[in-house]
Amino acid sequence: MDWQIRPLTPERVEDFFTFFNRVAFSDHPEWGCGCYCCFFHATDRAEWDRRTPEENAAEARRMILADQMRGLLAYDGETPVGWLHFDRLMNLPGARVFYPQVAGTDDASAAIVCFTIAQGYRGRGLTTALLSAALSALKAEGVARVEAYPMTQDDDPEHNYHGPLSLYRKLGFAAVRADAHNTLVEKRL
Repeated sequence: MDWQIRPLTPERVEDFFTFFNRVAFSDHPEWGCGCYCCFFHATDRAEWDRRTPEENAAEARRMILADQMRGLLAYDGETPVGWLHFDRLMNLPGARVFYPQVAGTDDASAAIVCFTIAQGYRGRGLTTALLSAALSALKAEGVARVEAYPMTQDDDPEHNYHGPLSLYRKLGFAAVRADAHNTLVEKRL
C-alpha cells in the first residue's frame, strides 16, 4: 500500500485530533476515544479513573505541543488513517503502574502501547507497517529491547488496541509471561 508514516510532532497536533475525533472510530463510536493515549503517561490509578475525556484531550494536546508524546501517524494522502503510540519505558510511567508484568525499566528499553486503525484500513497491513517503522526508529536510536502487552486472546478487535499477539509473533517478538488478560512480549533489537 502507499501509506506515508510520519512521526507525531507539534505541527501535527491537529492531525492527531482529527484522527481520534473524526476518523478512528467512525464505524464503532461506542469504542470512542476517551483516553487520547494518555493512559501510559498516568502515574496513579485512582487519578486516572477520575479523569474525563476532556481532561485527557487537553493533556494530550499539552504533551504533543511540548514534544512529550511519541507516536507515528499513518496517512492516506493527507488524511490520518492510523496511529501507533510508543516510547522509551522511562517516558511511560503508566506501563509500570498498570502492567505489573513490565520487564524493562532502563533507558535502553521501549514499549509499544497502542494502535488505532481507521475503518477500511484494518486488515491491510497498516499495523505491521507502523510497528516496523517504530522498531526501525527505536533501533536507530540505540534502543536494545522493546516490549508490548497484547491481549492474551487476540480475537476481539475492540480490545486489540495493544496490537494482536499474532502481529508481534510475526515480527519476531517472544512471549515472556502471560496472565488472563495480557501477554508480555519482547524483542531484542
